[in-house]
Amino acid sequence: MSGWDSYRVVYGAELRAAAHEFDDHGWPVVAASPTALLLVTGTALDVFEVSAAVGRRVCAHLRDTGSVVPIAATPTGAWWFPVTPGAVLPAELRDVEGVVLHTAGAAVLAPPSEVQDGWVHWRVAPALTGYRVPEADAILHAAADALRWRADRNPHPGAQRPAGALAVGMRSSLM
Repeated sequence: MSGWDSYRVVYGAELRAAAHEFDDHGWPVVAASPTALLLVTGTALDVFEVSAAVGRRVCAHLRDTGSVVPIAATPTGAWWFPVTPGAVLPAELRDVEGVVLHTAGAAVLAPPSEVQDGWVHWRVAPALTGYRVPEADAILHAAADALRWRADRNPHPGAQRPAGALAVGMRSSLM
């Protein structure tokens, strides 16, 4: 068996194991292809998807509150959070580019799916939270708070300090 064939055998076993694990914890999963799994939303969970930049801010906000939740990332720069089903995207998040709440039968690529650009992977594995799906409102409010906080902290996006200028209480990486 060639190295490529052995990789496919091992990867196929990893996909099957992930599918069984999702299914064992009540997360609806289907095989999309020999290299991809889909989580189906609307019954056990929905999926809140954001850009990586927004995802990092949501994670920082959750970390500040001591919350640990499952988080997946795609090679195209999207992060997603499984959440309890049935929520509605708040008005303040509806016009934010890259913010999507997948509900009612939508399908989302699940780790460890392989796509053209790489792999969908866990940033925080659901096993670390006992496959507990966080309340949608908590994640949606964390996203809204994270975006408000960012806007409040930086009223002039893209503005930079002049070279060599230091803010009080900050160190320059050049020093």
